[in-house]
Amino acid sequence: MKMMEQGSVLIVMVAALVIPIAMARMKVSSIPTAVAEIITGIILGKSVFNIVHTNGMLTLMSTLGVIMLMFLSGMEIDFDLFKRGPEKKQDGPNPVQLAGQAFGLVIITAAVLGLVLRSLGLFSDFFLATILFSTVALGVVIATLKEKEILGRPAGQTILLTAVLGEVVPMLSLTFYASLNGGDAKRLWLIILLFLAAIILLRRFKQPYIWFSRISKATTQLDIRLAFCLIFVLVTIAETVGAENILGAFLAGMVMKLLEPTEATKDKLTSIGYGFLIPFFFIMTGVKLNLRALLVHPQALALIPILVACFILAKLPAMLVYRRRFSNRNSFAGSFLVVTTITLVLPSLTVARNLHAITANQSDAFILAAVIVCLIAPMVFNSVYKLEKADLIKQRVVFVGTNTFTVPVAQQLSKNWYSVRMLTDNQDNYKTFNSEVAELAYLPTIDEESLQAGNYFDTDIMVICFPTDSKNARLAKIAKRAGVGRVIAGQNDPGRGESRVRGLKELGIEIYNRFNVHISVLRSLIETPSILEMLRDTEAGLFEAVVRNPNIIGQELHTLSFIDQITVSRIYRNHRPISPHGDTVLEAGDHLIFTGERSAAEEARRQLRRRG
Repeated sequence: MKMMEQGSVLIVMVAALVIPIAMARMKVSSIPTAVAEIITGIILGKSVFNIVHTNGMLTLMSTLGVIMLMFLSGMEIDFDLFKRGPEKKQDGPNPVQLAGQAFGLVIITAAVLGLVLRSLGLFSDFFLATILFSTVALGVVIATLKEKEILGRPAGQTILLTAVLGEVVPMLSLTFYASLNGGDAKRLWLIILLFLAAIILLRRFKQPYIWFSRISKATTQLDIRLAFCLIFVLVTIAETVGAENILGAFLAGMVMKLLEPTEATKDKLTSIGYGFLIPFFFIMTGVKLNLRALLVHPQALALIPILVACFILAKLPAMLVYRRRFSNRNSFAGSFLVVTTITLVLPSLTVARNLHAITANQSDAFILAAVIVCLIAPMVFNSVYKLEKADLIKQRVVFVGTNTFTVPVAQQLSKNWYSVRMLTDNQDNYKTFNSEVAELAYLPTIDEESLQAGNYFDTDIMVICFPTDSKNARLAKIAKRAGVGRVIAGQNDPGRGESRVRGLKELGIEIYNRFNVHISVLRSLIETPSILEMLRDTEAGLFEAVVRNPNIIGQELHTLSFIDQITVSRIYRNHRPISPHGDTVLEAGDHLIFTGERSAAEEARRQLRRRG
């Protein structure tokens, strides 16, 4: 018996290894890996070959897998999107408003569909149907948006926030559903303790986490130990107060996200989750499906196409909201992407089966319907969605200070799909450069109030370039307080203001010095005469990219498919420069400085930055 259990575990482990390799060899990219794992589980389980059998070890690994999946989903939430800030009037409603309104329509439609199924006698549990039809697979949506490279764009943010609501709201609803149907309604108020525990852990671990990052070693991995401590503390509290363990895991992920872990920490947790634990959950979901029993029950079999239609119809009304800002084509594609649902459907059905609120055949029908929409939705999105101008904008840049140094830079950035705005408090400069810059504004006084009124803090990068160092420093601090992600300030005489420069750097403000730039270029020109041609060439240049792609992390430099098209001159790792060579192993967060033709360099940068 023990040999059979070990054999089942071994088969699942081998399947988890073979699935992504087979998908890569067959160039299957439109099907989410999770769906492929469920299908593999169906083949290995009782539905087809019946060579994998559920046992204590696989049940434990599957439970840990769903907990890790919910934890990583919580870590995917970008809380900056919920911060209130100035919006450009011409941009229309912001992503938070659109997502909230879209998901509101989804909830209403899901409830109507639940009532229709109950009135037709197809499925009696209206509340559970509403929960299932409103869920969105956040992980699959994120992966698809990353592949399309629009996760940080307005459309991507709107779809992402809709997916976040499609995971958080049904999860909370599931907790109430389980409490009410499990006879623990009187303990519902105890769920507040779970949220209080999450807040206390966040406040208590904020400062220690910063200290952990300084003393952590390869043999201690304190950041990972802290993550699993958060998971098990909140999961234990969740189960104690009558909530679902997946809610505790999701809250643990949110707490971890708010602790602002490094990219290396995120990559390690993702590796543990998707590389080891999570495949057990998806494969075992397929193993537990019994299609043979489903086939002998015509009523359950007939339920599958109806459920597929309900999953799709529940989400399509979101298109009516998306149309307020995006094209009809992309609005339809976006609403179809949020049709994707698998991650929360599976634990929801597990809870329902434990409460005897749903039959095994009905549960299998829901899972098969969810698998089908997971196959359809990403393919429809990828084939229908077309990049708009807003999607092509790489970053928004505001230049505060208009002169012969900033204007040429702004002109070059504008040609390369950067959204550039400039402003000056010098009327003569305004008259001189107004015809050369697309969006230049004159402000008699540049201070916090005028910048706020003009929505200039609503940008990704702010470059402050006045002749006066103290003025640059003052405005840089204001911009940083206002929440601008990257602030670059000129300090042309840092020798006299060494303490000021040090203070700016401590605030995360980047410093540049025009004199040092000129020295560096002149020295390079003397040492390498061809450097001038490279600087003049608009089709070639110096580029930088941060390694985010998990498929590239851990590879040696010479193995990259595009390495023959670029020349890597320097790698910065943890703010320290290292000289690259062919055997250099790339790590998460490495900054690569390289040269090459613009088209090849842009492709290399895209490959390096992709998050999967």
